[in-house]
Amino acid sequence: MNWKALEHAVTSETTLSEEAAFYLADVTESESLARLAAEIRDRGHGGIITFSPKVFIPLTQLCRDVCHYCTFSQPPRKVGEPYLSVDQVLESCQAAVRLGCAEALFTLGEKPELRYREASQALERLGFASTIEYLAHVAGVVLEQTGLLPHINAGCLTEQELKLLRPVSASMGLMLESASERLCAKGMPHFGSPDKAPAARLKTIELAGRARIPFTSGILIGIGETRKERVEALLALRASHRRHGHIQEVIIQNFRAKAGTRMANVSEPDLDDLIWTIAAARLVFGPEMGIQAPPNLSSGNLDRLIAAGLNDWGGVSPLTQDYVNPEAPWPHVDALSKETEKAGKHLEHRLTIYPSFVRRLEEWTDANVRPAIVRMSDGDGLARPPGWSAGRRGGLPNAELALLVRCEEKTSPEIREIAQRCAGGNEISEAGIVRLFEARGVDYAYIAGAANELRRETVGDAVTYAVNRNINYTNVCYFRCQFCAFSKSRGNADLRGEPYDLGGGEIARRCKEAWERGATEVCLQGGIHPDYTGQTYIDILETVRAATPRMHIHAFSPLEIRQGAQTLKISVREFLSALKAAGLG
Repeated sequence: MNWKALEHAVTSETTLSEEAAFYLADVTESESLARLAAEIRDRGHGGIITFSPKVFIPLTQLCRDVCHYCTFSQPPRKVGEPYLSVDQVLESCQAAVRLGCAEALFTLGEKPELRYREASQALERLGFASTIEYLAHVAGVVLEQTGLLPHINAGCLTEQELKLLRPVSASMGLMLESASERLCAKGMPHFGSPDKAPAARLKTIELAGRARIPFTSGILIGIGETRKERVEALLALRASHRRHGHIQEVIIQNFRAKAGTRMANVSEPDLDDLIWTIAAARLVFGPEMGIQAPPNLSSGNLDRLIAAGLNDWGGVSPLTQDYVNPEAPWPHVDALSKETEKAGKHLEHRLTIYPSFVRRLEEWTDANVRPAIVRMSDGDGLARPPGWSAGRRGGLPNAELALLVRCEEKTSPEIREIAQRCAGGNEISEAGIVRLFEARGVDYAYIAGAANELRRETVGDAVTYAVNRNINYTNVCYFRCQFCAFSKSRGNADLRGEPYDLGGGEIARRCKEAWERGATEVCLQGGIHPDYTGQTYIDILETVRAATPRMHIHAFSPLEIRQGAQTLKISVREFLSALKAAGLG
C-alpha cells in the first residue's frame, strides 16, 4: 500500500479495506489525509455540521472503576447524596426545555453499588435494586414530563439492562475508548477498571446492535495508545456496525490532563494528532457515518477539525457544564455557528437520534419514545425549531428569516447549476429536486433568491388570491388514511361529532351565502362516500351552477374522480369531460 493506492481506494471504495486502514497509521502528513477525509465527508453530509442542544444529567458520580485520568468519578465523601433525586433532574430538564434543548444526556459512573455501601443503601432508600433500575425510572419521568429525549451513557450493560432502558431512551452510547488490552495492564490508565476491558465494552456495543438501539461510540486518544491501536479500535467498531447498522456516530475525543489524577503530568495529544485521527475515522467509516469531536476540547481550532472531515459537534449545553471535562466550557451556540460558517459550513440542530434513524423509527425505537421524536423532528429528521410547527399561529422563527440573506460566493456549485437550469426552463433530475429540498444555510438562501427572481420575470410583482368558500358536503369515507381527522367511518363513529351528508338544498344555500359575501369561488371536497357515484358528483356541480351561475367551481380530489369514473364505467378522461360540461372550473 502507498499514498497513490490509498487515494485510489478512497475515491473508488465506499469504505477502506483493513489493509488500507492500517496503512493510515504510517501516514504522517495529516493535512493531506484531512483533505481526502473532507471530500468523503462532503459526499455524505454536504454543507451541514450538526450539534445537539442538551442538558447534562450526572445521575451519580460514584463509580466502581478507577481510570487514571478521570475527575468525573468521585468517592462518596465528596458527592453528598449518591444519586440526584427525580426532582433535581426535573428541575434541570425543565430549565433546559425553556432554553430550547432537545436532549437529556444521562452520564453516570458504572455500577457503584458493587463497590460502595453508600450507593447500595441509597438505592434501597429509593426503592430500587440497582443503578440501572433507578436510571430507567428517572429517564422515563423525564421523557413523560418534559418531552426531552434521553440519551443514556451508563457504561457496560447486559442484554436485560439494555431492554430495560430502550423504552425510555431515544439512543444510547458507550465510548470504546481503546481496543488495546495493553492499556489495562498494571501501570496503564485502565488498570483496576473492569468495565474498561475492551472485550466487555465491545460486548455491550454488540448487544446494543442486536437490540436495535441507535448507538454512539468512539475512541479516546492520547492515553498511551499507538496510532495502529486507534485504527484497530475504529475497525472493531466498524465490524460491529456492519453486522447491525446501529452506530450513528463515532466520537474522537482528545485526552485532557487533569490536576489531581495519576495522569496529571501526561502530555496531551496535539492538534495535528487530533486532525490525523478525525481524518482516519472518516476514511475508515466512509461518507455517511457521523464523525464527532467535542468543540470545547479544541477551542480556537474548530475550522481545522471541520477541514479534517467531521460533521458533528455532539451535545452542547446552554445550561450545564461538561462534567467529564469541567475545565473546558461549552462554546456559546452563536459562537459555534459563526466558527462553523467561517469554515464554509452551516450549523444545524439535530436530535440525539440521527436523521437516518428518525426515518426508520419503527425499526430503531420503542413505541413509548416515538411520539416525542416525531414531535421534535422536521422532515429531514433534524430538530424542528423549538415551539414552532406548520399551522401554528405566530411568525416564522427569526433564525430561518435571517437565512434569506443571499451569499452567492458561498453557495455550492451544484445548487447554482440546478437553479440556472430551472431559470432556463430546463428539466432537472429527480436527484436534483431532492437536493433542492434538502438545502439549508446559504444554499437555502440562494434557492429562495433564485425563485424570487424567476417569479418576478414570469409574473411580475402582483400577488393574486381568490375569495373562496370551502364546502365539504360529506365526511363519510371508507378510506382509513392514518393522518386524517376529518373522515368518518364505522371504525371511528364515536369520534369528532356525527357523520353528515349535505343535501342539494344546503349546498345551494352555502353557495348563495358565499356569493353574497363576495366569494367568487367555491372549493368542493368530501370523503369518499361508499354510496356516491359519478352522477352524484355531476349533480353537485349542477346544483352549484344553478344556485350561483357565475361562481367558479374548484372541486374534487383524485380519489373522488377515480370513484366517479369507476361507478359510471367510463375512463377518467371521459368523466373529467362530463364534470367540465356540468360546470367544473
